[in-house]
Amino acid sequence: MLSHLPRCSWCLSCALLLIVGLWLPAISAIAAPRIGVATMQPGEIFWERFGHDAIVVDDPARGEPISYNFGFFDLEEPGFVWRFILGEMEYELVALPFAQDLVYYRDTGRGVSIQWLDLSETQATQLAAALAENAKPENARYRYDYFTNNCATRVRDALDETLGGLLQRQMQTRSHGNTYRSEAVRLAAPADWMWLGFDVLLGPFADQLRSRWEDSFVPMNLADNLRQARRADGEALVRSEQILLPHRIAPEPLPAPRRWWPWLLIGAGIACAFYLLSRSDPRRAAWAALPFWILCTLLGLLMLFVWGFTSHRAIWANHNLLLFNPACVLLLPGAIRLLRGRNPGRVFTTTLLVVLIGAALSLFLLWLPVQPQRNAPWIALMLPVHAMLWWLLTRRLALHAALSGPPS
Repeated sequence: MLSHLPRCSWCLSCALLLIVGLWLPAISAIAAPRIGVATMQPGEIFWERFGHDAIVVDDPARGEPISYNFGFFDLEEPGFVWRFILGEMEYELVALPFAQDLVYYRDTGRGVSIQWLDLSETQATQLAAALAENAKPENARYRYDYFTNNCATRVRDALDETLGGLLQRQMQTRSHGNTYRSEAVRLAAPADWMWLGFDVLLGPFADQLRSRWEDSFVPMNLADNLRQARRADGEALVRSEQILLPHRIAPEPLPAPRRWWPWLLIGAGIACAFYLLSRSDPRRAAWAALPFWILCTLLGLLMLFVWGFTSHRAIWANHNLLLFNPACVLLLPGAIRLLRGRNPGRVFTTTLLVVLIGAALSLFLLWLPVQPQRNAPWIALMLPVHAMLWWLLTRRLALHAALSGPPS
C-alpha cells in the first residue's frame, strides 16, 4: 500500500491542476465587470435638452450595476449662480445604483438605452477601478463646459483612456457638417427663447466644423459614434444594445436648414413699419426705435461682459456685437430729445451712422474665411432696420427744418 502512495498523490495533483485550469477562466469571466454606456434622451426642462449619459459598471462583486453619472450639480450651492455667470461652475461625478438612476428618467418619460461594450477583462477592470477612484469626493468635481467638458465628453474621455487613445484616433474624421452652434440650436429648438439665445450669443468658435470626436459632446452623437467604433482587432466595440426605457415625450429634433431670407423679410417689414410711422411725424419713428435701441444696448453690453470677464469662450469675439451695438446707448438721450420736439444733437446723428457702418461691416466679415460666424440670419434681420433708421432720422426727415425751437 505504501508503495502506491506517491503515484496516487501525483494523480491527485494532476486532477487538481486540471480542475483549476478549467475553472480559472470561468472564475475570471465571472469576476470581470461588464461595462455599458447608458444614453438618456432629451427632456423638457431646459438643462435636459441635450440629453445625458453615464457609464454603467455591472460588477458581480458589487451585487448590482453601478451608474457613474458625471451630470450632478447643486443649484443651492453657495456661489453656484455667480460661477455659472462667469463660466466657472463645477459638476461632479456620482456613483449610484443604476436602478436608482433610472427612476427619474422613467418618471419623466425620457427614453434610456444601453450599449454593452466588448472590452477585455483587463480593460473593464481598469476602467471600473478608475471610475471608483474618480467618484471619491476629493476627485469627483470638475470644471464644466457646455461643449468641451460635459457629461458626454467625460464618458468619451474615460473610454478613450481605457482603450489607449483608440476612440480619438477613429473619431478624428469630420462629422456631417455639424458645429457647436448647429447642434445647440437644433436641440434647443423646442424652446424658442433658448435656441434664439444660443444663436445670437454664440461667436465664431461655435461655427468651426467639428470632428466626430468633438461632435460627441452630445450624448446621442456619442452613442452613434460608439456604434461605428472598432477595437484594436477590428471587431465592433459595442457588443450589444438594448432599450431599457421607452421615450414617451417629444423626440429629439431633427436637423433643419437655417435659411436667411425669412429673417430678411422680417427685417424689411420692421423697416417699412418705421417708415410708415415717420411719414406724418418723425418723432413716431424715434418712439418706436427707443425699445429697439435699448435691446441692442443690453445685448451688446452682455456680449462685451461675457467676452471680457467670463470663461464662456464660445461667446467671445461675437460678430453680432456689430448688429446689437452697445453704442446704441448714445442714441437714447437724443431719442428722448426728439420725443420732446427738440433737436437730438450731433452725437445722435453721428452714432446712427456709426451703428449702420458696424452693421454693414458684419456683412463683410461674413464673407471672410478668417473666423467665420454663421450669423447671416441676424444680419438679414438687423441691417435693414439700422439702415432705415439712419435714413429716416438723418437724411430724409431734415431734422433741423422739421423740429421747432433752436438746437440744444
